[in-house]
Formats: sequence, structure tokens, C-alpha cells
Amino acid sequence: MEQQSRRGDEPRATRPRVPASYGVDSTTPVAAVPWAAVAEQLANARNYWVVTTRPDGRPHAAPVWGLWLDERLLFSTDRASQKARNLTARSALLAHLESGDDAVIVEGTAEEVSDRALLARFADAYEAKYGWRPDVGSEPGVVYALRPRVACTWSEGDFAGTGVRWVFQER
Repeated sequence: MEQQSRRGDEPRATRPRVPASYGVDSTTPVAAVPWAAVAEQLANARNYWVVTTRPDGRPHAAPVWGLWLDERLLFSTDRASQKARNLTARSALLAHLESGDDAVIVEGTAEEVSDRALLARFADAYEAKYGWRPDVGSEPGVVYALRPRVACTWSEGDFAGTGVRWVFQER
């Protein structure tokens, strides 16, 4: 999948915010893989777990198909789905790739996509990736974009050495 950044900048790599018992020394330089490798993991993933919050505060997790496009995760759903109802009430969104051993977790805000050009690019890329073309821009469907605020990545075999908290610039 094409990996072009819309903004041309990358998130800043920092040490993860974890208790001292996790073995991460905050004074040790970040030994991170390049962000481009993380973006490639995001682009190549088949399934993404998205986590939203119900109006009463309970979490809701669901797997979705999606795309890492323009440094955002885009996915579609029905407006009547639990995740869409949750995002209507509260835009906070977290996405996690399937592996807990080579973890990639992205946290930020969901925005409804209305730009017709972006919706067309989404539909084209989605069809190329999954072999099925979503009907974007028509009810009852909606496409959301996760605008990242932070991401956390690590390899379980060396959490202390590979754990990174990526901080995205405000846009």
C-alpha cells in the first residue's frame, strides 16, 4: 500500500509512560524503529480493533476493516452501529492491531469523512485491499478517520528496549 504522508512530518518518538517496575529507563535514548516501519504495519494490517466509549462510560471494542491513509486510520460502518453511536456522543477513539507481541496502538479523535475526493480514494484503496467496494457517501453508511494524538509500539520480547510513545503534532 502506498505510504505517502499528507503533512510530510512524523510523530516524535519518546519513552513510554509506564511504572518503573516495567523496566523502562526514561533516561535511556529511544531505540525506536522508524515511524515509516510502524506506518507500514498499520497499512498492511487486515483487521483493526477499534475501541469507543458508550455514553454511560462502558468501553466497546470491535474489529473493523480499514486503511491507513494520509496518516489516519479510515474505516466505514453503519450509523446505527454501536461504534457509530458512541462516536456521535464522544469522538475519542483507540485502534489496536491484532498482535499483542508486536503492538501498535493509536489513540486520538474520530472525525466523519465528508470530502468526496478522500471518500473516492478510500473506496478505491479499500476495494484493492479487501476485494469489496464500500458504498461511501450514502446512508446509512459513514466513514470515520482516526486523527492520531499518540501511538504506542513495542515488541514483547524486549518491551524495555523497544517501547515507544509516539506523539503527533496538533493539526
